[in-house]
Amino acid sequence: MLVRDAMSTLVLTIGPAHTLRQAAALMSARRVGAAIVLDPDTSGLGILTERDVLNAVGSGQNPDRETAGTHTTTDVVFAAPAWTLEEAAEAMAHGGFRHLIVLDGEGPVGIVSVRDIIRCWAPARRRTAELAG
Repeated sequence: MLVRDAMSTLVLTIGPAHTLRQAAALMSARRVGAAIVLDPDTSGLGILTERDVLNAVGSGQNPDRETAGTHTTTDVVFAAPAWTLEEAAEAMAHGGFRHLIVLDGEGPVGIVSVRDIIRCWAPARRRTAELAG
């Protein structure tokens, strides 16, 4: 199975000036664990995850003053839609993160998460077990 089969194609994109509270509200409303941060000044892509927000708030930072841009991971590992789920899982395990921005051609086309991979793998493993036993 490929990343394109598992990825979420409805991607939340925010700007670096969004506050952490705004970002968290948008992620919560969309029920996603990450947002792509698009900085038009640098033409760069980054990712802000629920863990980034949690770490900032947990360390006492004000979510109404802290911005997404300050907490964005810009050293991002990207996936291609044609990667296998094994390749994506290996990249996540190696890098210690739970989301990959999926790029195809000119820009982001989705995000794949550990949850997306598990959602795809669990039924396949169940079918394999049923056939074997």
